Amino acid sequence: MPTTIRRAVLSLPAAPLGPENPLPALLPPFRPHRPDAAQRATLPAAMARQVGYAPLRTVLPVRRRDNYTRERVPTDVEAVVIENDRLRATVLPGLGGRVHSLEHKPTGRQLLYRNPVLQPAEFGLNGAWFSGGIEWNTGATGHSPLATTPLHAARVPAPGGGSMLRLWEWERMRDLPFQVDLWLPDDSDFLYVGVRIRNPHERPAPVYWWSNIAVPEDAGTRVLAPAEEAWRFGYERTLRKVPVPEWEGADRTYPLRGTHAADFFYDVPDAGRRWIASLDAEGSGLVQTSTDLLRGRKLFVWGSGPGGRRWQEWLTEPGTGGYAEIQAGLARTQLEHVRLEAGGEFAWLEAYGPLTADPGRAHGADWAAARDEVETRLEAALPRAGLAEAYAAWRPYADLDPKESLATGSGWGALEAERGRYELPGTPFDAATLGEEQEPWLSLLRSGSLPTPTRALPPGPTLVSPYWRDLLELAEAGDDLQDHYLHYHLGVARWHAGDRSQAVRSWEQTGGGHWPSTRCLAVADQADGHAERAADRFLQAFEGARAEQGDGVSWTAVTAALGRETAEALLAVGRADEAGAVLDGLRPAVRARGRFTLLRARVLLARGDAAGARALFDEGFEVDDLREGDETLADTWYAAAELLLADGGPVTEEIRSRARAEHPLPRRYDFRMRPARLPEG
Repeated sequence: MPTTIRRAVLSLPAAPLGPENPLPALLPPFRPHRPDAAQRATLPAAMARQVGYAPLRTVLPVRRRDNYTRERVPTDVEAVVIENDRLRATVLPGLGGRVHSLEHKPTGRQLLYRNPVLQPAEFGLNGAWFSGGIEWNTGATGHSPLATTPLHAARVPAPGGGSMLRLWEWERMRDLPFQVDLWLPDDSDFLYVGVRIRNPHERPAPVYWWSNIAVPEDAGTRVLAPAEEAWRFGYERTLRKVPVPEWEGADRTYPLRGTHAADFFYDVPDAGRRWIASLDAEGSGLVQTSTDLLRGRKLFVWGSGPGGRRWQEWLTEPGTGGYAEIQAGLARTQLEHVRLEAGGEFAWLEAYGPLTADPGRAHGADWAAARDEVETRLEAALPRAGLAEAYAAWRPYADLDPKESLATGSGWGALEAERGRYELPGTPFDAATLGEEQEPWLSLLRSGSLPTPTRALPPGPTLVSPYWRDLLELAEAGDDLQDHYLHYHLGVARWHAGDRSQAVRSWEQTGGGHWPSTRCLAVADQADGHAERAADRFLQAFEGARAEQGDGVSWTAVTAALGRETAEALLAVGRADEAGAVLDGLRPAVRARGRFTLLRARVLLARGDAAGARALFDEGFEVDDLREGDETLADTWYAAAELLLADGGPVTEEIRSRARAEHPLPRRYDFRMRPARLPEG
């Protein structure tokens, strides 16, 4: 059959994403994955430079997504299917362009881990993320905020005839447009993926890219890559060089032969072919290869320990099998960002397809022979020179305009294209996509002033790039309300730029009666170590938002997010009764969420009511937005056990030891991703 591209609908159990969190994410919601200065001093010079280059301080202007649940309902999901005689690829343009499945038709084999559900979890840079398939991560270290957002999608002429699927968007954290072109040549066993990231600005930009591929995991699965060493990074936050395949008495190329979650970034030689493969016990599986620009290769394993197994269940349905991740990126590790010069672009070609190797050689103890076996089979199936030729053939097609729209992304690219008057062949950002969120910024661009909100709503998102910050600095204010919103947005933009003192000055100019600015001042106090003042300001902002709130999901999202921040700030300074009162003031549906049940348990502990806290655990709850690496559940459980054993006396080391022996953490609450013996931090 000739290659076809068609629309389709998948029916999947899915948990709704819920509304965005309207509070600006002034601080990262997690500790950045960065080695410390002492570790960076031991790295190769180029790697150390890229590890230290432009670390992400916030996810602004992106908003957090933390209002999802675990209540899945049958949901129709728009998809695009690319198919030829050999392969069938199903793509979800409304969810970051994820390749949901890749089926090898002659054998009926599913080459990817295909998640049977869509369950958001707190793994993305801005919160919600889901597992499975192939995702496209750009922006900064971590899972991209675009993983759960719509991309533009269209049919475009493909090299050699036929059509390809183009996905594109404006990545807002780094302020760069990108595109992903997917096509299947007739009779090809490989899905081709052409990627381009452009920098239309007059300044260099930091770039991050990792293609993240979920593959089935079982006891016989082995991941192979052309390397003899790897950089290992675990949740103890140390980066070290380790041998491949065996380290600390186990062959780590088998994902289940380690206890704890870890990243292995393979040190692929500069002159070698770029590839990574996941093969089952019979020697069959998926191989990914690329042109040389995409140099990095990585294996992520959950490990065989209880925490990793629990996360696997959390992200899908129990009994559906686990997965590992094999990845490909622009740098050696995901801790690095690469400099893209003004007016420049990065472009490369990837290929995904089936591979069958001799199982005795691929799984043999001779690592060099195993690698050679896979590379020989890959060369026979898709020669390195052939991939380079396919890349050269694709490059002229990357600039062709789309012929038929298949899905629509956001209006932010259209706003940026108008502001910069950018010509971006191949990726049009149509003015027709401009919507309500872009309207005030379009007004600022054209008139020099931000319009006054016409109704009581939480403030919209703030644009923070240097260009928009300059426009805010020069903007004209009007009445008091317009003036408050201008200073609020200007403060957020200044904060993002690192000018914290001027940001505080902007928020202070609202006079203390503007709850969004008061909340920002509370975050600033928190960041500067003024915990008591931060708690006071959080409480003031929470009460102000409750007094102003109307109906609708955006106000519910505000009070939930602000209530959580306020309760945590009050607990941090020993004001448990006030924290409890804040929780009592939330809407019943919000109070019932697992996150707030956990907060209630912490309030009870702070009041000395260990039995009450333990009762909440015994009754059972789920923290929908539990963060990757967050150990608050375990910490709270053991704190309650220690107080119960202490029975009013001091908590000694003996009691701590007894608590862990006599009150083991129930499996349902065990999400720990590092060895328990490691100290906090």
